[in-house]
Amino acid sequence: MTDILALSQVSVRFGAQPEPAVRDVSLTLNRGEIFGIVGESGSGKSTLANAVMSLLPTIAQTTGSISMNGREVTHLDTAELRNLRGNEVAMIFQDASASLDPTWPVGDQIAETLRAHSRISLREAKARAIQLMGEVGIPDPASRYSDAPHRLSGGQRQRIVIAAALANRPQLLIADEPTTALDVTIQAQVLNLIDTLRTAHGTTVLLITHDLGVVAQVCDRVGVMYRGELIEVAKTTDLFSAPRHPYTRALLASNPAGAPRGSRLPVISDDWSIDGPTSDDSLPGRDGRS
Repeated sequence: MTDILALSQVSVRFGAQPEPAVRDVSLTLNRGEIFGIVGESGSGKSTLANAVMSLLPTIAQTTGSISMNGREVTHLDTAELRNLRGNEVAMIFQDASASLDPTWPVGDQIAETLRAHSRISLREAKARAIQLMGEVGIPDPASRYSDAPHRLSGGQRQRIVIAAALANRPQLLIADEPTTALDVTIQAQVLNLIDTLRTAHGTTVLLITHDLGVVAQVCDRVGVMYRGELIEVAKTTDLFSAPRHPYTRALLASNPAGAPRGSRLPVISDDWSIDGPTSDDSLPGRDGRS
């Protein structure tokens, strides 16, 4: 069986910028796994996700191959992309509030997602939307169906966005920083929800985050991005126990978790070292395979 997603030498450049935002990324996702991509802000994580979804602005130039279920998607037309999004792949964006229409009942927004990809009646779409709201943990979903987004908590809004993303049972779910704006307790609930739904529906998840704790909690494998490059890919347990790339080791050392109160945290410099220069000769290859 083919991999659900295969990227080969994918690069993204915006306009005439001298350096690409994403450079030569090659990656395959196994069916049913949760694959995490970590890295600093600006490392290219979200740009890569938007390239997979073909949601980059027209100024962006994408090269390389992006294959979904063995089918090249970089040359699909608008109608084919519309069918792909929702049916085969869906995305949870960082800010749930920005993803929802503030004037439209949350239940109707889920129902509209269903009707955009399926020939079902309004009544059937509403019933399915209420069911989905229950599946993602919205209490008394039938009564909350007509609520505007502002009447829900941040965690509940994120659950609505997840329900809409999963409405058409996509094979691949891309979650771009889905817990960024949530407190620690709600973060854990959302992550457990994504993992539970992955198990229930067999969904493959590409989880983009800068939070190493999130990766350790739910991911099967993880890739590390730096300056647009995927520099290391490993099983999650291996990455935390024996990181191979100097930048990965620096990233893990910079995690404040477990550091003594008042101590000085290590700082990652521009050449992947911690608090000092490192010769390029001492670094493995940037493809993370050396």
